[in-house]
Amino acid sequence: MKRLAILGSTGSIGQNTLSVVAEHPQEFMVVSLAAGQNTALLAEQIEQFRPRVVSVQDEAAAARLKELTPPSLAAEILFGPEGAVAAATAPGADLVVSAMVGAVGLEPTLAAVDAGIPVALANKETLVAAGSLVMALARTRGVPLIPVDSEHSAIFQAIQGQRREDIRKLWLTASGGPFRTWEPARLGEVTAAEALRHPNWSMGPKITIDSATMMNKALEVIEASVLFGLPVDKVGVYIHPQSIVHSLVEFVDGSVLAQLGAPDMRLPIAYALTYPRRLPLNGPPLDLGRIGRLTFEEPDMERFPGLRLGYEAACTGGTMPAVLNAANEVAVAAFLEGRIKFPDIPRVVAETMAAHAPRPLESLEQVLGVNRWARDFAAELVTNQRR
Repeated sequence: MKRLAILGSTGSIGQNTLSVVAEHPQEFMVVSLAAGQNTALLAEQIEQFRPRVVSVQDEAAAARLKELTPPSLAAEILFGPEGAVAAATAPGADLVVSAMVGAVGLEPTLAAVDAGIPVALANKETLVAAGSLVMALARTRGVPLIPVDSEHSAIFQAIQGQRREDIRKLWLTASGGPFRTWEPARLGEVTAAEALRHPNWSMGPKITIDSATMMNKALEVIEASVLFGLPVDKVGVYIHPQSIVHSLVEFVDGSVLAQLGAPDMRLPIAYALTYPRRLPLNGPPLDLGRIGRLTFEEPDMERFPGLRLGYEAACTGGTMPAVLNAANEVAVAAFLEGRIKFPDIPRVVAETMAAHAPRPLESLEQVLGVNRWARDFAAELVTNQRR
């Protein structure tokens, strides 16, 4: 039985992970959960899965959770960054599912790696902001990082048994989101409700907006380059509206291997939880005859400047990807709150990047400092754009 620490348990990935756990109770035990402010859902998860350690965002959320949790469940309730680290390094954990959204997941993920605990990685911001630091520590500790994102899981599956030197290029696929066919001039009219209606996937609000701007794919390009040890010019993107082919690996002989599956996050989650085994999952099989057509096209960098910014940040390297990520988090939150327009998201990111003097990555403290600077700078840009 594998004992799991799940970071971000009330988010989309966390809930899907617990769905897999519930479907296979003989395979898994939950030893810890970490979440943000959704204490009502977390209390239900505590009752169902009985973790020993639980963490929430702040002291107020911890107080609410204690009111909702019967003492008989005997969960230790912690809060803040220290609580998230404690959940990530809970005694007995065999695998940490890192699914917190944003840079907040960096510290607990690094703590898990430092403690020698394998990580199923869904928090792409960890590798975007501090990729070389994380990978170096993982090598030192001998800790595997198993990707959970559908695109990186697809690559991970396709390269099993292959030689890295035989890879010519990695191809990530993107649905294109709900505005793939819109004229760029119309994007200023986009509402948050429209942007949150993803055509294929059911995800959390931040990731759904990132998909609509294609900033999600920008972050994934950086993550793929770091995770698979390839230069960023060997990572490409195709728009694939059907979301059936999750990624492709092109080899030097011209062969291309692709991983296909329904747009269901339980598939890459289950693969990460039991790698190299596969679990049977409830759900209809992929019916390519019914789907009929799979189409691919080049991304439009004018319509999706966020993708271009991702490549620019990756090519610059050092602290620049952390700035890209932090500014995007601030801009997305501002858009969801109605404080800026949809095209302002990449504009805030671009202006924050332009104001930053990148430096080589040296330490976690440096990354966290750059993250704070970028968030403050982007927040000021948001305030100024509203005037």
